[in-house]
Amino acid sequence: MSLKRKVIITSAVTGAIHTPSMSPHLPVSPDEIAEAAIGAAEAGAAVVHLHARDPRDGRPSQDPRHFEPILEKVTANSDVVINITTGGSPHMTVEERMRPVAAFKPELASLNMGSMNFGLYPMLERFTEFEHEWERESLEKSRDLVFKNTFSDIETILGIGNANGTRFEFECYDISHLNNLAHFHARGLARGPLFVQSVFGLLGGIGGHPEDLMHMRRTADRLLGSDYEWSILGAGRNQMPLATMGAAMGSHVRVGLEDSLWIGPGQLAESNAEQVSRARVILEALNLEVATPDEAREILQLKGRANVGF
Repeated sequence: MSLKRKVIITSAVTGAIHTPSMSPHLPVSPDEIAEAAIGAAEAGAAVVHLHARDPRDGRPSQDPRHFEPILEKVTANSDVVINITTGGSPHMTVEERMRPVAAFKPELASLNMGSMNFGLYPMLERFTEFEHEWERESLEKSRDLVFKNTFSDIETILGIGNANGTRFEFECYDISHLNNLAHFHARGLARGPLFVQSVFGLLGGIGGHPEDLMHMRRTADRLLGSDYEWSILGAGRNQMPLATMGAAMGSHVRVGLEDSLWIGPGQLAESNAEQVSRARVILEALNLEVATPDEAREILQLKGRANVGF
């Protein structure tokens, strides 16, 4: 009898897209973010993708001082793989965005594979009351926002990660990003097995239709061959449907309040763990086995938790 395929669940616990006024369940303080990550790991996430926020007003922050208490608490209470963002917020400079990965040398870090329009302003139609003025301003400014990830930026981040033994979750929001990844793979700067996170449903990137998922899969196969592990990130209402389709086609899955605040139509998720648990039910119904953190380390060929800088 053949062994079940191991599927990595990633939980992106807070991110920089949603603002504190959108959900009382969005973790903001270092303690809340750490507790959310630990809860997601206990529910079955092998990887937690971490952003930090300024605890005074919930604004996204790449200050290593805001990451440090999160990392200390998570590592003291879980063996989960920690994935630190280099995306930060689209409003930040690349130099700001790289600070925590350079400081902490994690096993895994995210890397956005191309510049793009990044439209968050449609959320102003759903959310109208905000506790902090920066929240409305951030959404409104996305009408005229280019999320900058040039070839030079990507080279710089790859150089830092490669020097520190950090591997990457390559976030591909469109087909062009797969071509960019293939370019860096061919140059030997992006090293296999590539962990490709296909991102669907954000305004400015590829849509959330099943045909979009199929197109990304076919293109990744053509460009990257067998030297990659595929994962699915569906934004908003796309989260669970695309995770299900992707898993049935051989992908890993990513959930979390960074990507969607919801657990059902009009129903806010009360925790990251709730979304992880839902994803786990789906995977097990497909007769797939959820990977442990150590199995994820083996699949992605990570350097191990003993070799990080925190």
